[in-house]
Amino acid sequence: VAGALGIPRAYGSYEALLADPEIEAIYNPVPNHLHVPLTLQAAAAGKHVLCEKPIALTAAEALQLRAAAGRVLIAEAFMVRFHPQWLRARALVQEGRIGNLRAVQMFFGYNNLDPANVRNRADIGGGGLYDIGCYAIVAGRFFFGVEPLRGIALIDRDPQFGTDRLTSALVDFGDGRRLDFSVSTQIAPLQRLQLCGSKGRIELGIPVNAPQGATTKIAIDDGSSLEGAGIVTETLPESDQYQLQGEAFSRAVRGEVALPYGVEDAIANMRVIDALFRSERSGHWEAVASD
Repeated sequence: VAGALGIPRAYGSYEALLADPEIEAIYNPVPNHLHVPLTLQAAAAGKHVLCEKPIALTAAEALQLRAAAGRVLIAEAFMVRFHPQWLRARALVQEGRIGNLRAVQMFFGYNNLDPANVRNRADIGGGGLYDIGCYAIVAGRFFFGVEPLRGIALIDRDPQFGTDRLTSALVDFGDGRRLDFSVSTQIAPLQRLQLCGSKGRIELGIPVNAPQGATTKIAIDDGSSLEGAGIVTETLPESDQYQLQGEAFSRAVRGEVALPYGVEDAIANMRVIDALFRSERSGHWEAVASD
């Protein structure tokens, strides 16, 4: 694989890679249950870590990364926060283009029935909430700009896999601000993100898997017509959100800029996931924990 991609150096194990003094940083894309162990192993070797989402299986597990984050940079790889469509939409919200943001609504689904796929293995952190519900939670936190207070979830689990195949949740951000989302691993593929304010609405058509290296469009609706007469479309420049994320992390490693999202941000996102899983068991609203 390294030869096919023109990569000059390959390793026979993670340990061999981490032992190479020329390696400054790693990207950790292993299955979810290994995110924290491998990140700690890399940090102990002095390597900065950009870790795939979710950064852990629980907030308590993610807390293990705090000490390591004092020695190296550790970030959770939510590439969407570097995409121009997310940045432009947030700027419009902050400018008051749609009035006061009241509701963030997201649907994200795909259909994956492969029992060997890591997303369908409950024992290693599979399931919809871990895999894609985390994006909806990030969306609420990103666009509201505050941390949520509580959440409630309704979860349907696959009888064979044991994973959550359809999760719907309501997350309360206080002051009448709410995130509601549904994510599914066994449904017709669809992605939509709506930002609904007191004066208008913004829609992102492919909020997560935006085409790499292509232009994207966001729709801005002034609310004047249910038939869409008040919708204007903005086309954003060609971009690759993975490249933008990598470049931002690289600049932070170089000390040129501060790391925009670190371990504390990752812990905060995990706390919401924890609350929703607790809600599945209790059937009630569950508070989002804090230190």
